[in-house]
Amino acid sequence: MAQAKKLKVTLVKSVIGTKESHRACVRGLGLRRLNHTVEVEDTAAVRGMINKVFYLVKWEA
Repeated sequence: MAQAKKLKVTLVKSVIGTKESHRACVRGLGLRRLNHTVEVEDTAAVRGMINKVFYLVKWEA
């Protein structure tokens, strides 16, 4: 079976003062604290979450 593509996502800006739905996206991506990096599968749902909080995170393929 082929390996699913992964994205590295890092939280680079604090979620303090952001909308509750944006905080939920950050938590949904598995990010817990500033400069925390996680690897997530490259799916449409994950890309949508990253798109929503683009100003809080940085990502690479």
